[in-house]
Amino acid sequence: VLVWDVPTRLFHWSIVVLVFVSWLSADQGYMTVHLWSGSALLALLLFRLAWGVVGSTTARFRDFLHPPRKVAGYLKAMAGGGKPLYAGHNPAGGLMVVALIVILLAQALTGLFANDGLHFTGPLAIWVSEEASAEATTIHGLIFDGLLVLIWCHVVAVGFYLFVKGDNLVRPMFTGKKPHGHVPAGLTLNFTRLYVALLLLVLPAGIVIWIVEQGNAL
Repeated sequence: VLVWDVPTRLFHWSIVVLVFVSWLSADQGYMTVHLWSGSALLALLLFRLAWGVVGSTTARFRDFLHPPRKVAGYLKAMAGGGKPLYAGHNPAGGLMVVALIVILLAQALTGLFANDGLHFTGPLAIWVSEEASAEATTIHGLIFDGLLVLIWCHVVAVGFYLFVKGDNLVRPMFTGKKPHGHVPAGLTLNFTRLYVALLLLVLPAGIVIWIVEQGNAL
């Protein structure tokens, strides 16, 4: 059963690659690469916010954002040996997705104002005071530590579903498809056309590129 559209899958794996590139480039001192990988990350996150509103069924926030009571009920059912079925993200997974989007947005936005005083100055650092830029730099580093914790939790959860529940969550994010037995019966999903995703990506990409170029010009 097709459950994940192409834009959602490309977003997911692009984020994985860009987070790795951003970490490696900062670690090795390739700050130009770091700037552009972080900027691409920001553009994709802005796209995902829009796609979460008008995208395909399983990509929409309203499909996987649930009140705490439902998240707790889902976790209780899983702990009791149950296996509630969801086409897209389950309630706990949906909470993780939102947490990752929020922390990645914070990471990318603080990076725009960061300034290490030597090798890197964010494109918007000139618009704030030195103290504010220094604070943004500190927060940028602290957020990354929190991001590592969330990534670890995400990987552990995926491993739990695979080895304990027998549910491979990685393969569908490549193929877009889940086995019939892993989705609710009588499932009806709507898929938004690809050209809508392209249109939604053009605007944030253009804005982010403009911001970076303005910073380079200064």
